[in-house]
Amino acid sequence: MPTSGTHGFSIDRYGQDVLSGDSRAPKHRTLPVEVGMVLEEPASGFVGEVMAVRKVAGQWQMELEDGDFARRSFPLGPGFWLEGQAVNLVPPAPKQEPAGRKITASGSFHVDHEARVAKASRIWVEGKHDAELISKIWGSDLAYEGIMIEELFGADNLEEILSAFGPTNDRRAGIMLDHLVAGSKESRIAARVQAMPGVLVLGHPYVDIWQAIKPSVIGLGSWPSVPRGEDIKVGTLARIGWPHETQEDVGLGWKRILDSVRDYRDLEPAFLGRMEELIDFVTAPSGV
Repeated sequence: MPTSGTHGFSIDRYGQDVLSGDSRAPKHRTLPVEVGMVLEEPASGFVGEVMAVRKVAGQWQMELEDGDFARRSFPLGPGFWLEGQAVNLVPPAPKQEPAGRKITASGSFHVDHEARVAKASRIWVEGKHDAELISKIWGSDLAYEGIMIEELFGADNLEEILSAFGPTNDRRAGIMLDHLVAGSKESRIAARVQAMPGVLVLGHPYVDIWQAIKPSVIGLGSWPSVPRGEDIKVGTLARIGWPHETQEDVGLGWKRILDSVRDYRDLEPAFLGRMEELIDFVTAPSGV
């Protein structure tokens, strides 16, 4: 009888009728394991989606996640079922570098270069998670340009930081704020500093940087709605059904989300476009 798998998939966990053929030895096919496969490990009855494949202490292992978001690791090999068939799982084939120029996570051409001395211009973001997401997508581009990302530790610190930094047209400050919408606290702060020379304040409409990531990367149709006044990160994790009681839970939840982001295509256009504009601003030649 069909059983619901993880993340909306449906599989026949029992496979074909064993009486319909020779049951003395299960026939299996050998294939490389892939992230996204929905497998059953019959010995334990665990059914889950392959979330990661890695080598641990010299042995290939995969991590499966079930419909309740519980995870278990299994060594590769025979003894698994995929779409009603027994399979022998082997490590994924090594990735072949495509001919031609490499593409970075931001979609730009990769340029081999020596480490550059940091330029005077800077990009500031509100917190750690913002900085980590931007570094994952645009880190190569920013390293090539010699632009550093720094944290504001909250938008309330923006004016003080800019006063100490002293932006000019040759020493630019690009600012990315969360929830930059009409009437918000962030919009009022932005209005007070936007007229300063060498400053560009941009933002996205999301309350938190998590929502600038497409929810589909973790199998959601949309991010859960969290009432105003409730911690957005804790509330999001709680409604997804992930651990959320401690700061460690929040950190692990974010890591799980960030690890699921592959490149710029996993980001919302409302954030992607603003970030590209900000990078253009801080890397433009003097006088532009």
